[in-house]
Amino acid sequence: MDNSYGNKFNNIAIVFSVAMLFFGCKDNYKRVGEEAQQTIYPQGVAQNFVLTYTETPEKLGSEDTKDSKIIAILKSPLSEDYDNMRFKFRTFPDGLEVDLFDAENNKSTIKADYGIIYSNTNLIDLQGNVVIESHDGKKLEAPQLFYDQTNEWIFTQRKFKFTNPEDGTIMDGEGMDFNKDFSFFNAHKTYGLITIKEDKT
Repeated sequence: MDNSYGNKFNNIAIVFSVAMLFFGCKDNYKRVGEEAQQTIYPQGVAQNFVLTYTETPEKLGSEDTKDSKIIAILKSPLSEDYDNMRFKFRTFPDGLEVDLFDAENNKSTIKADYGIIYSNTNLIDLQGNVVIESHDGKKLEAPQLFYDQTNEWIFTQRKFKFTNPEDGTIMDGEGMDFNKDFSFFNAHKTYGLITIKEDKT
């Protein structure tokens, strides 16, 4: 047998074996963007969700029957509970409405297209067409607001529009913080104050 013929046959066999090995190894790793995000699911879903926050003037014992006072009522058509996560939270994908009551039981209302309550920090993140209306007619509109339930404080760094019917003014600005009944209001940056009230004298 010719030696060169044997070498050619061996080379062909090696190339064929390497090709079979190469095409036999399949990459099953699915690449989506940088990395596919892990899907998380709520541990509970509630429709027509209503949550009432109450407080008592003093600490109650197990046998006490003193009245408690409603300080807030949160309502939403849909609530998704993620308290099974390490950083617990609850979402309101179809929007929410919060009624806040002051010491005289006057009601102010907050509405938003979307909301998240962070259970560990007692913070509510309100997003999309956020509107706050106080009991005396004051109105605040913003794309996003945060409500700190523990300190009863509302704040944002986004643009806002504040309407005050008492003095007939509209204020546009960016960034502010205030308490829930608007008795303290701190605007970080304003674009001007427009008086719309007419003087009839």
